[in-house]
Amino acid sequence: MSDMSFPTDAPGNQVKDGSIENPARSFRESDWKLRHITLAGLSWPAAADAHDNTPIIMLHGWLDNSLTFVKLAPELARLGPVYALDFAGHGHSGHRPEGQSYLLMDYVADLAELVERYFQETPDGRINLVGHSLGGIVGALYAAAFPERIRNLVMIDSLGALSRPVKETIPQLRKAVKKRIAGSGRQVVYPDIATAAKAREGGLSPLSPEAALTLIPRNMKPEGEGYVWQTDPRLRHPSPLMMTEEQVLASLSAIETRVLFVRADAGLLSYRKDLDKRADAIANLQIVNVPGGHHCHLDGETGPAATAIKQFLENE
Repeated sequence: MSDMSFPTDAPGNQVKDGSIENPARSFRESDWKLRHITLAGLSWPAAADAHDNTPIIMLHGWLDNSLTFVKLAPELARLGPVYALDFAGHGHSGHRPEGQSYLLMDYVADLAELVERYFQETPDGRINLVGHSLGGIVGALYAAAFPERIRNLVMIDSLGALSRPVKETIPQLRKAVKKRIAGSGRQVVYPDIATAAKAREGGLSPLSPEAALTLIPRNMKPEGEGYVWQTDPRLRHPSPLMMTEEQVLASLSAIETRVLFVRADAGLLSYRKDLDKRADAIANLQIVNVPGGHHCHLDGETGPAATAIKQFLENE
């Protein structure tokens, strides 16, 4: 790690220098104080020869954190300054107060406040957004609601919010309320970070051992003789209200900016055959297929995803 300092060239509160083993991936720890919560994250200064100074804000997926962009961000920093957030309840960001849930629209509100507080002074008043999974969903909703603030939007293995039929509204509400009353239960204590990373390798979106070890440390905290998840356990609670497919399509059709959908060949959306309507709803959409799984920007051969995103942002 490099010596600690507190530069003032990045939007937000105090920023601490940091780096990982590869100097090309140097980053800074950042935090942004909002009215009701403080969000943390990582930032990469723009390369000396960057042709544009438009900030690139990066949004991670559910239960991940800003380190998911540790390979992609240095590539995009050749275009301009990069800021990767930890969503509320994730990574080093604050948790929602007791009695609150992690509602999708609250992530959008957090992003909107962050942009208004810390990213007003941009070359043309706009930013670029790059979101993976949940981050892509939040980015799409923000782009739809605030088109004047978005220059380009990139969604990695993400194309609109999860939806439920109207008839499932009350069953979904019942399930969410019952879980809120029951609580989250006791946390698992892992003897070390490597064991926790091993547990994360499986699941809905599997990770290689290398990728899990890259991502997991930021989600952990010491507890007694071991480690527990620092991510808020309420993140796993069911949402009390979900969008209908009609609402999802309406939100996508409201997006005015240029959009890139990075579709991973073995990602979570690769087997879905019902995405054509969603794609057709976005007026200015480009689609690129890249090799890899859901974390195609972090795990395995990440070059194709990085190249596609960089070229999209460069060639307006």
